[in-house]
Amino acid sequence: MKNTYKILFAFISVLSLSCSGDDVENRPLLEVINAPEMMTPENNKQFVLMESNGDKELEMFSWSAAKYSKTVVTSYTLMMDIKGGDFTAAKILGVTSNATQLAIIVKNLNQAAIDLGAVPGEPKLFDLKIFSTVSGGVPLISETSVSISINTYSGLLTYGFTDWYLVGTAVQGGYDNTSTTIHQPLFRSGTIANDYKFTGYFNAGEFKFISLLGSWLPQLGMGADKSTIEIKTLDSQSDPGVFIVATAGYYTFTMNTVTLAASLVSYNASVATIQARIGYLGSSRTGSEEGWNGDDTEMTKSTFNPHLWSLNTDLFDGAGKFRANNAWDQSWGGDKAFSGYPANGSSSGDIPVSKSKYKIYFNDLDGSYLMIPNQE
Repeated sequence: MKNTYKILFAFISVLSLSCSGDDVENRPLLEVINAPEMMTPENNKQFVLMESNGDKELEMFSWSAAKYSKTVVTSYTLMMDIKGGDFTAAKILGVTSNATQLAIIVKNLNQAAIDLGAVPGEPKLFDLKIFSTVSGGVPLISETSVSISINTYSGLLTYGFTDWYLVGTAVQGGYDNTSTTIHQPLFRSGTIANDYKFTGYFNAGEFKFISLLGSWLPQLGMGADKSTIEIKTLDSQSDPGVFIVATAGYYTFTMNTVTLAASLVSYNASVATIQARIGYLGSSRTGSEEGWNGDDTEMTKSTFNPHLWSLNTDLFDGAGKFRANNAWDQSWGGDKAFSGYPANGSSSGDIPVSKSKYKIYFNDLDGSYLMIPNQE
């Protein structure tokens, strides 16, 4: 069935200083003839996914082209939702520019299904639809969906690291160790897994660390000589000591969980810029180079420390980095997956990313980043 829409297609000249009513009336109208529709896979197709094939292409998913009255560049987004879902909480399987087909990687489809409630080993039904946009205009969505059945595997990334979260009167969250309370983790070296560092604001008070939010074991604190750390792993052991912050301000804390060395030194943050916005972008946002285009994904600024940022997001295989104020004047990257602390303002390459759901932490004082995968 032919669908006809009228979309105001605004061409904005960089030389224009103003826009009159006549200008608006004379702008060309773009007529939409047909919305795109899914073509493959066929309806009710069953997919049994295997971890051993995780990096392989499953098959090519395709759709008909959206038809317009003029030749335009069309962006397509392939979406998946639970069977009968309204696509308000759908997962993006990929984005293309003009191309009407997309190779789906097994682990990308597997993770999207798990994010939508699939239980590994149990088939679950999902709907596929294709969305299209033209120059950021009103999106079109396919009128009908294709349903598929997916039998998933666990899909968890190997993450053999220990994360340590700040608790205490000197830090955000205080001594409330529940998983719903915001606690800042230490950043971990990308090259030495036992090295940790955090530069940031501390209230006057005390702090120590826990590894599992919601549990006091294991617990880490100051050793008896005040320059080492001590770890408690059993209820029968005494609590380790606390690190004392005599004067509120910015400090750098470092520790190594093998040598047990630790230090807390003052940090001069007076010359640091308070950024209005930090965002994340890269091919890992979409699974294609399209992820480097357009606005970045805005992160949330900490209410306790204006240099700390966080983001919960699904990422694909690819790469990414951080930048200030949705521009390239200042950006931060890295060359190690999951964590690192490169120099402030240094590009340091693109951070390698594997498909998963992440909790991301970023520190604009020194470029430290921590990307924890396998989030629910």
